[in-house]
Amino acid sequence: MTGPQALQRLLTWLSPAFPVGAFAWSAGLETAIAEGVVRDDATTREWIEGNLHHGGSRTDAILLAHAHRAIADAGALRELADLCLALTPARERHEETLNIGESFVIAARAWPSPLYANLPRPCPYPIAVGAVAAANGIELADTLPAYLTALAHGQVSVAIRLVPLGQNAGLSILAALEPQITQLAEAAACAELAQIGGIAYATDIAQMHHEALRTRIFRS
Repeated sequence: MTGPQALQRLLTWLSPAFPVGAFAWSAGLETAIAEGVVRDDATTREWIEGNLHHGGSRTDAILLAHAHRAIADAGALRELADLCLALTPARERHEETLNIGESFVIAARAWPSPLYANLPRPCPYPIAVGAVAAANGIELADTLPAYLTALAHGQVSVAIRLVPLGQNAGLSILAALEPQITQLAEAAACAELAQIGGIAYATDIAQMHHEALRTRIFRS
């Protein structure tokens, strides 16, 4: 599926209004802001860029691409889900990807497909998005940039509320990230699982420290 209908579904599924609760999680960004690592528009952009190129966002994109291609193979999807969970070093990150993924699968059943029977339970978020998109005939080339853009939107939204950033500063960050998201989506579409790897240790540590914050607004 391409064209307006595919775009409509992606806009719906990856919208903040889709009932998956993604707005409740910060993926460690709340910790980075509380510790002063992220404190303005420049450091917000650096944080998001680091995750796109070297962290969880890149890993998720590669896993999503493989899940999209494996929709007809329940065993392969199970292995991808296990790998995804093995690559989440923080307990809150583990809960985040499972909670959002399960909610996504439940909500997506409003668009029925027999291929949903192949989905693992529980189903991590990037596996769920890739598999559900494939089950609905939506091209990977459309799904990947939409997914990565939604991740960036979520991080900018956290920064707007907590740094705080102005709306215009947040929009400028998103505009600057567009070509990088396109590049990452194209690379992830053809990446092998062996190419997964990251060095965004600051994000992993921030996620681990989050549960010890004295005051928390987000769940991770």
